[in-house]
Amino acid sequence: MAAAAMPDPQRPASDSGERLNIGQVLDQLRPDFPTVTIPKIRFLEDKGLIKPERTPAGYRKFSRRDVERLRYVLRMQRDHYLPLKVIGEHLDAIDRGLEPPAIEPTVPTVPTVALAPDGAPGPETFRRTDNMRISRRELLKVAEVEDALLSELEKMGLVVPLRSGHYDTDALAIARTAKELAEFGIEPRHLRGMKAAADREVGLIEQIVAPLRRPGNAGAQGRAEEIGSEIASLAVRLHATLVKSGLRDR
Repeated sequence: MAAAAMPDPQRPASDSGERLNIGQVLDQLRPDFPTVTIPKIRFLEDKGLIKPERTPAGYRKFSRRDVERLRYVLRMQRDHYLPLKVIGEHLDAIDRGLEPPAIEPTVPTVPTVALAPDGAPGPETFRRTDNMRISRRELLKVAEVEDALLSELEKMGLVVPLRSGHYDTDALAIARTAKELAEFGIEPRHLRGMKAAADREVGLIEQIVAPLRRPGNAGAQGRAEEIGSEIASLAVRLHATLVKSGLRDR
């Protein structure tokens, strides 16, 4: 897990430079922390997590170092749900030139996709029965996608939440892949063709395995799922090879 941004322990607590009033600090923090308020900043000061200077008239004046510490505190609360006491211990360690304790992941571990020797998804991938269920907030966090992109994927039918409102492994993989494609200018609306092609492949596989299913026969049901997984794996391999071949021919 990537280390969270921390105040630089090498910079003195009373760093020189511009001093900001509490309103200016709020303006700097709100783009990343929209819910932060002046009472919240005052509360964190009361807890000893920041110690802004005071003018003779009693007004707070924040240094750049103070703003960095505030960002760290707010990030640890928002992203890792750490209590203020623990965050205070982190800051104390940083102030003394030490590394803060490692932060444990706060989201489920995503199951690893099973790959065949050629690198394409193997049949085990299609038979995977993990029970991962994550909230929308967790999906956005793990996939590192914006809410607007996820909403667009849902609008296009590419990501479909479960009846419980949660999301599964497939939704996570789709969201993450769509985000990477978006970096090349490929938007969710461009993926309709891929979704339609996938639906056609599913329909073809269903035509083959449907006759194999026998109500009340667990063995037949298992065999149908096994064959469906094998065909799906072969279909994905063929699709990937056709794309690779097509690019070479150009």
